[in-house]
Amino acid sequence: MGKSDTATPRERYRAQVRTEIKEHAWQQIATAGASALSLNAIAKQMGVSGPALYRYFAGRDELITELIRDAYRSLADTLGAAAAEGADLSGLAHVLRGWALADPHRYFLLYGTPVPGYHAPDDTTAISSEIMATLLTACAALVPEAQAATEAPFAAHLEKHRAWAGDHPAPPAALHLAMSFWTRMHGVLSLELAGHFTGMGFDPDRLFAAELDALLP
Repeated sequence: MGKSDTATPRERYRAQVRTEIKEHAWQQIATAGASALSLNAIAKQMGVSGPALYRYFAGRDELITELIRDAYRSLADTLGAAAAEGADLSGLAHVLRGWALADPHRYFLLYGTPVPGYHAPDDTTAISSEIMATLLTACAALVPEAQAATEAPFAAHLEKHRAWAGDHPAPPAALHLAMSFWTRMHGVLSLELAGHFTGMGFDPDRLFAAELDALLP
């Protein structure tokens, strides 16, 4: 029996209102960006008083945190499901791009310009670590044993600076591949989603694929 099956009518109503608030928040973010998010503006759209919404979210930062948690959870689950179905690093790259293109504002809330004055709590970092663990596993599967034993200078550096990888046992070469994957794929995605390729006359999908091919061992 799921949690929703045992929830009281009051709990179900509260969950429904929180969902509606978040839907309005995403609309605001799409229009004016996360830094302009306003509970009072959402309350006006919903036809209720500002104080009424503060019974559901204590403030702007709590609402942003909830949106970030939802976004990270969505990406972690999407990549995790693809990996469970056998997707390799190349497959995960295309899943990542598909997820980003489906909702650019959600993508930019995670990987765009930080919201001024906002600091995400530790549990959001924990969810993002799930995403990196999925990618590290895929990278480790691609790194031949001979390559894993031959440490390039940056790979050797990462071996001693691997806090970002948590307790994942990936060898240095896999750490290097994962870091390169993360920076290059997000670099292309961020430029594409921000519209910087508009009018340049090429297919961003082909650029993404070319960058991915150049990256893979």
